Amino acid sequence: MANTILFFSSSLLLLLLSSTLPLHAEDPYRFFTWNITFGDIYPLGVKQQGILINGQFPGPQIEANTNDNLIINVFNSLTEPFLLSWNGIQQRRNSWQDGVYGTNCPIPPGRNFTYILQVKDQIGSYFYFPSLGMHKAAGAFGGFRILSRPLIPVPFPPPAADYTLLAGDWFKTNHTDLKAMLDGGSNLPFPDGILINGRGAYGNSFTVEQGKTYRFRISNVGLSTCLNIRFQGHTMKLVEVEGTHTVQNSYSSLDVCLGQSYSVLITADQPPLDYFIAVSTRFTTPVLSSTAILHYSNSGGSPVGSPPGGPTVEIDFSLNQARSIRTNLTASGPRPNPQGSYHYGLVNTTRTIRLANSAPVINGKQRYAVNSVSFIPADTPLKIADYYQISGVFSVGSISDNPTFGGGYLQTSVMGVNYRDYIEIVFENFETTVQSWHIDGYSFFVVGMDGGPWSSESRKSYNLRDGVNRCTVQVYPNSWTAIYMPLDNVGMWNVRSENWARQYLGQQFYMRVYTPSTSLRDEYPIPKNALLCGRAAGRRTRPL
Repeated sequence: MANTILFFSSSLLLLLLSSTLPLHAEDPYRFFTWNITFGDIYPLGVKQQGILINGQFPGPQIEANTNDNLIINVFNSLTEPFLLSWNGIQQRRNSWQDGVYGTNCPIPPGRNFTYILQVKDQIGSYFYFPSLGMHKAAGAFGGFRILSRPLIPVPFPPPAADYTLLAGDWFKTNHTDLKAMLDGGSNLPFPDGILINGRGAYGNSFTVEQGKTYRFRISNVGLSTCLNIRFQGHTMKLVEVEGTHTVQNSYSSLDVCLGQSYSVLITADQPPLDYFIAVSTRFTTPVLSSTAILHYSNSGGSPVGSPPGGPTVEIDFSLNQARSIRTNLTASGPRPNPQGSYHYGLVNTTRTIRLANSAPVINGKQRYAVNSVSFIPADTPLKIADYYQISGVFSVGSISDNPTFGGGYLQTSVMGVNYRDYIEIVFENFETTVQSWHIDGYSFFVVGMDGGPWSSESRKSYNLRDGVNRCTVQVYPNSWTAIYMPLDNVGMWNVRSENWARQYLGQQFYMRVYTPSTSLRDEYPIPKNALLCGRAAGRRTRPL
């Protein structure tokens, strides 16, 4: 079913009364019906089993306005369980809709589940993806954009068009075989290519008119590598990063690490020809590359020359670029005056959490860990076990606040934190590969990043004025990245590597943001339609 906006009717009122969301007459509802199927795809010229949404690869674009309510009915027509998650959508007070195994039971084959979520107080560029196993290597991802409400000023003129560019590395191997490699204790091979909107080189064309300006929302939906993007003969003006309007710096090339999303403006100010859009891997040997076409509507011919080259293994270039990305302090966000009555750099943190990634071999198999703990899924989603107070599923405090530098071990790791605390998290990377970290349910202020070990003295270099507020951040080899985060969203939230093999093999944990309050002002109750599995099977959710 196409995306539609419906206002109050008798049938809609019935739906609202049974939902987990409060009744807000001013916020429209958008309805989606998605059928998830296997289908043949040929993104790199080789037949593969893909995961399609309504027959599409990639899946349909979601477009909403701030505070819209989204009703997404997902029918699982696969032969295996399935879940969708929403990268960067904060699910305010509502981790029940997050769509990862720590919060949701998978949708069984032949069944459906209706996600009921609100894009509360958000704008920006995001994406959705399948979160179970290695489904992400088979498709079922798509763009997710949230537009500003009318009358909320945006710090640039409306573009002539708004394009989504989903780029990522890709494997020709079936997702089930990739999963078997990881289950067998091996790492994944090097990717076979790069896809742009589900197609290989020259598979996409974006039409522009000379003299006009266009918005490109760029997301790295891949599994294992950072990417760099260039527009031949054109500069990119960065305007938004994962919901934050940025200082409008111009770049000739832009690094986009795993799970990250950026918005840039491209002005069609060159002679009327076709131009290459080049995407290549960063920090890899060899370097993979792919291209799309920026097509002028009055084009006089094909691109001239070769696709523009970009940086390859240079870390300092990427580090300095990442530091240059700052918040536009004069811009509005989802509401006017996004800073509110306080500024993030003037609030004292109440706790420091240091997280170090590692790659231990455990029981003869390659695993990945955080503070020496390699996460293993429980038999019951953690949020559901917490709600029903089912003992023995997990233990709060089963991961340390600091690196242990000891041998790796398996554990269903859950960190307990308190609602409304204000914390500092330092990601420490003692390995030789770039890491990419994401926290569900939150955006956070990136206050610092640098090479070498982190210490309390590192705080002297923090940016406490205009650090960018985002949900996914990179950590360079033998380096650290520090963030400040207000714990303003109750729930059970996934903290994970966006390198999907590392996530699958344990480089993740859950953060339980706790309050003793049972008020709906702090957290919504369990949805009436929640799927129950594991030790919660057979229980009831709540009365109609």
